[in-house]
Amino acid sequence: MIHFIFGNTGAGKTTYALALKEQEQGIIFSIDHWNKTLFLEDKTPGDGVDWFLERIRRSDTMIQSLVTQLAGVGTPAILDLGFAKRKRREEFYKYARENKIPYQLHFLDIPKSIRRERVHSRNKTKGETFQFEVSDSDFEFMEDWFETLTPAELKIAIHITDRS
Repeated sequence: MIHFIFGNTGAGKTTYALALKEQEQGIIFSIDHWNKTLFLEDKTPGDGVDWFLERIRRSDTMIQSLVTQLAGVGTPAILDLGFAKRKRREEFYKYARENKIPYQLHFLDIPKSIRRERVHSRNKTKGETFQFEVSDSDFEFMEDWFETLTPAELKIAIHITDRS
């Protein structure tokens, strides 16, 4: 089983993934953790979105390989990968179908004001889910970058609208 977790910045995806991990006895793949561990140290001020997208593409290849192995031994994969773009989500759905791995969508559809508050708090406290600081400009960039789920996706998703 693959659990896809969606939501914009500050929606609570990683916190949700941690709870789901306990419930499902699964393994979490969090793109923020991968980026921080593998790539951020090498980032230069001139590196932009394309720099990140290339590294995310490579991470996706590795993550899919590991998810296939987990599925083979019956361990659920919890994908906290952001999935801001519809095309990337569709590529993962296709991967799951081709590998005959069942999946469940989880959409954390939380109001912007609550999410912004959470990001400010996380930046300040640097708690359990903190990986790197998210500036106000990064937060706003992600607001426009994120493509909400389609009606077809929403139809099969667990749609969470209140996680205060």
